[in-house]
Amino acid sequence: MERPYIFCHMMTSLDGKIMGNYMEAPEAGPAGDAFYDIAFGKEPKYQHQGWLSGRVTTDDNFTMYRKPALDENASDVPEGDFVAKKASMYYVSIDPSGRLGWETNTLTYIDITAHVLEVLTEKASNAYKAFLRKLGISYIIAGKDALDYNEVLVKLKQLFGIETLMLGGGGVLNWSFIQAGMCDEISLVIAPCADGSTETQTLFQAKDGLSTEEPVGFTLKSADVLEGDAVWLRYLVKSK
Repeated sequence: MERPYIFCHMMTSLDGKIMGNYMEAPEAGPAGDAFYDIAFGKEPKYQHQGWLSGRVTTDDNFTMYRKPALDENASDVPEGDFVAKKASMYYVSIDPSGRLGWETNTLTYIDITAHVLEVLTEKASNAYKAFLRKLGISYIIAGKDALDYNEVLVKLKQLFGIETLMLGGGGVLNWSFIQAGMCDEISLVIAPCADGSTETQTLFQAKDGLSTEEPVGFTLKSADVLEGDAVWLRYLVKSK
């Protein structure tokens, strides 16, 4: 396979939310621990080399909506992709226009440290690419005005040696990858609680211009009852 094996690993409430007030409930605690252990613990169930998230998820969790420190007079950077370094773990951020305000080229999630790798389109400015280079942040360019999913994944494997990649939200990104045929497996930890919100993201969300509401089928691979009444479901994504 020219691209990495992709598994979408998420925690949700019983009503399918991937964020929101339910996370503050005590019942969500064991599910959250299980979610981490499955992908990043001392004995992870997946041997992956990175995880991928969208811009909003990145801002919510890591860059906190900071503005990038751009130099509009920066010298022109070389054409094409930029491999700052090779690493054992990458955080791959989908940021088509170049908007995330990074401060360092690594991030830490609990006790996992990853090298930041930005996915841009040709819409990203020279100033933003110069900003990433100054920080030592790798980037790839995939697509002119819209993201080319296949090109993203092929480059992640060819340039960075990523054989297995975790897809980690948000809901729009998850669904876009599934509809593009670029997701192989769903790994879902369900917490035994809900908050009923109509404002927070669900596991999968269609968005005009990116994906449609065409249904996709799944085949159950396994189902496990976890501590604290959480469950872990694994599904294979059926080919269209």
